[in-house]
Amino acid sequence: MHQDIDRILEDARKFSAKTKEEVEQFRIKHLGKKGVVADLFKRFKELPVDQKKEVGQKINQLKQFVSEKIELMLAETQDKKAVESQMDLTLPGPPLQLGSRHPISIVRNQIIDIFGRLGYTISEGPEIEDDWHVFSALNFPPEHPARDMQDTFFIEKDPDVLLRTHTSSVQVRVMEKEEPPIRTISPGRVFRNEAISARAHCIFHQVEGLYIDENVSFADLKQTLLYFAREMFGQAVEIRLRPSYFPFTEPSAEMDISCQICGGKGCNVCKYTGWLEILGCGMVDPNVLEFCHIDSNKYTGFAFGMGIERVAMLKYQVRDLRLYFENDVRFLKQFQAAY
Repeated sequence: MHQDIDRILEDARKFSAKTKEEVEQFRIKHLGKKGVVADLFKRFKELPVDQKKEVGQKINQLKQFVSEKIELMLAETQDKKAVESQMDLTLPGPPLQLGSRHPISIVRNQIIDIFGRLGYTISEGPEIEDDWHVFSALNFPPEHPARDMQDTFFIEKDPDVLLRTHTSSVQVRVMEKEEPPIRTISPGRVFRNEAISARAHCIFHQVEGLYIDENVSFADLKQTLLYFAREMFGQAVEIRLRPSYFPFTEPSAEMDISCQICGGKGCNVCKYTGWLEILGCGMVDPNVLEFCHIDSNKYTGFAFGMGIERVAMLKYQVRDLRLYFENDVRFLKQFQAAY
């Protein structure tokens, strides 16, 4: 009898059903009034007393196993149509989680929109450039120490092929192809061989602007940048221009804005000066105009350039530049409602 129980248990383990009808046949075969379990209990009565305890336990284990298997097969073969009939297919589905624009893209679009209202067009150029467009046409002589101001990724040294260190190279291409008046901005990605830290990265983004026409003055530059600063950071912001040096502009300046965190009163972010540096600017050097075949006696112009990451850090008060490149969803979700 032990062998019969083991055989029935093994067959039950191997059995599988695809329909409810097959499950019902399995139930009747094993648990019906004339099923194999009922037959085992009849034979159980004829056993000697000393064998009943062990055999009785095995029969009960078989019965329990069959009952549990029937419930499992019923769940697996549940009629799909019955399930669908319980669903309201007119109800909306679960909401899809929407993505968000990257903060760099948000700020880039804001900058483009602000200067677009002033009549600036958008110019783009290659990220892999030559020495002429990145340095020489911008008044960088071959041995000039200003070339060391920007650690460059060179692809080939002779002739020089490199990853652009600023989007001023795009301005050179525009001046070579177009005649004044020129009013354009050049947003794009640039590369410099710098150690990655909270305040620096080897890849970042710039927007550079150029305006060339007759009788363009430094006053035009200042008013343009004041308009930009107040559109970007609010009407209460103030600017100041400090003398500086760039090979391609003369005179040159760096522009600071009043600290948006302390309101110009002084804090650890602005190093208690009340001011934060945001961009470089100046009047286009006459040599640059001549290199690009523009008459410097007739035309003047100004140029400016800013790092988008820097503007975004000030606008959103982000302290670590590396956050923009890590693609951490927890960080990016904060900008879903922005611009």
